[in-house]
Amino acid sequence: MVRISFGLSSVPTPRVVGWVRAGLFLALFGIAHAAWAEVALRNLRIWHAPERSRIVFDLDKPVVHKVFTLSGPHRLVIDLTDAVFYGRFPAPDTMGPLAVQLRMARRSASQLRFVVDLRSAVQHAAFLLPPNGGYGHRLVIDIAPGRPAPAQALTPKPAPRSGITVAIDAGHGGEDSGARGARGTREKAVVLAIAKELHRNINAEPGMRAVLTRSGDYYVSLRERTAFARKHNADLFVSIHADAFPQRSVKGSSVYALSSRGATSEAARWLAGKENASDLAGGVSISDKDDTLAAVLLDLSMTKTIEHSLEFARDILSSLAKVGPVHSRRVEQAGFVVLKSPDIPSVLVEVAYISNRGEERKLRTRRFQKQVADAMLAGIRTFVKRNRRRFVEIGGSQG
Repeated sequence: MVRISFGLSSVPTPRVVGWVRAGLFLALFGIAHAAWAEVALRNLRIWHAPERSRIVFDLDKPVVHKVFTLSGPHRLVIDLTDAVFYGRFPAPDTMGPLAVQLRMARRSASQLRFVVDLRSAVQHAAFLLPPNGGYGHRLVIDIAPGRPAPAQALTPKPAPRSGITVAIDAGHGGEDSGARGARGTREKAVVLAIAKELHRNINAEPGMRAVLTRSGDYYVSLRERTAFARKHNADLFVSIHADAFPQRSVKGSSVYALSSRGATSEAARWLAGKENASDLAGGVSISDKDDTLAAVLLDLSMTKTIEHSLEFARDILSSLAKVGPVHSRRVEQAGFVVLKSPDIPSVLVEVAYISNRGEERKLRTRRFQKQVADAMLAGIRTFVKRNRRRFVEIGGSQG
């Protein structure tokens, strides 16, 4: 038996010292373990698209979560395990058309609850995203009104009508900011400005109209972009980007068309892989992968469309060469998912390289944005004039 005296003159036995050390170790280990296990919610953001809203939690590691809805009144509940919120709540006027307000409460020592008060019933999807580009771990919750429409691999095109419709696709958006310049310029912002300029130009042309795959700062998946073009019976599709390149000296415009056999250069292959991976940056659930593949599978009928796309791309590249340097004087080809519409001539335009300091400065100016939009319109005019009788054949209309 070990006797322990608590007097000031008492000397602890070696066994007692061991017990004390063990106790201190366990206590310190418990504190360190609790700190290690805690998930830090560093920020909370909300994006709005025309048909849905997206709530994004920025995390330092994946979080165990549960998301469900309640009625009477309608609410969306987000339960997070071992999480601490360090961010700021979004302002009430940024909650969008589906939500009224956001509340937070700690249900227990290990569970943090967020409640979104809703205007009506919604459908929702929640998923974790790993670090990608400039983002770390994220928990993404998409909410949309009503019931989801059944997924379709290809949306049937409406009956032909008069006039030429051009679908303009501003790359990236929302959670997916695209490339960034040294001054912090975001690709998603400058390409949207150029897309809107081109949209105005085309709508001012007799016998033409333009539609935008996105008109604001929100994410649209690659599959949704091509489906949008088909839904609006587009005759032509132009995707606008301002990418980055490892070598900052690289500059100039480039134009890409689809290749069913793969990339025609290492640069095209690198860029195609980067753009095709933007679904990861923007965030889609794993269940969407099969639908995406189904929506973009090529068949033999695409051969003619690719020929038209190459011709279309050459016309745009020729026009761009008149307003500034071009990175490649030939049309490149690569497997960009966004170009894989089976019956719509489609091109991807890299208007400049945002990684080049000089071109980043130009991209920020309205003057350059207008020059590029004017050049693309000139290329569209040339292609339409040469192929007006052929639009019926390739699935479009005769103006």
